[in-house]
Amino acid sequence: MAEDLKIVTDISKEAQYRSLIPQIAALIQGEPDQVANLANIAAALKEQFGWFWVGFYLVKNEVLVLGPFQGPVACTRIQKGKGVCGASWLQGETLIVPDVEEFPGHIACAAASRSEIVLPLFKDGEVIGVLDVDSEHLAHFDEVDAKYLKEIISLLDA
Repeated sequence: MAEDLKIVTDISKEAQYRSLIPQIAALIQGEPDQVANLANIAAALKEQFGWFWVGFYLVKNEVLVLGPFQGPVACTRIQKGKGVCGASWLQGETLIVPDVEEFPGHIACAAASRSEIVLPLFKDGEVIGVLDVDSEHLAHFDEVDAKYLKEIISLLDA
C-alpha cells in the first residue's frame, strides 16, 4: 500500500474506524519491525482523529518507556501502577478516563490533556506496552473507541 491514508471525517466515529482499520492493516502487513508499525499506527490515528496526543509506551526493565508517538513532548518513563498508563499496565485492562484531573495519581505530562484512554498491549499473556491517547476535551473517549482501538492493536499480532 502506498504510505498515505484516505482520511474521511464527515462520517460517524464508528465509520471512521471502519474506514481506517483496513488501511492500517495494509500499512503494517508484512513489516516485521515493531517500532515502524507502532509509529505508523500512531501517525494514522493522529491523522484520522486529530487527537491531542497518541502513542505507545513499551515495557523495558520493569518500567514503561516512551515509544513512537504523535503530539507534543511526553513523559519518558512511567512506573508500574502510576498514572493512567501505569494503572492500565498493572491491571491489564483498558482504562477510559473522562476527566484526568479526577484520576488518582494522574501524571500530567501535558497540561492541555483533559481526557484519556489507555489500552494494554499483550504478548504471550503479558503486558508489553500500552497505547495511550489523550484529548484536550473532557469525556472524549467511550466504548466505541475502546472496541476499535483494541481491534487496531490486535493487528500487531497478525
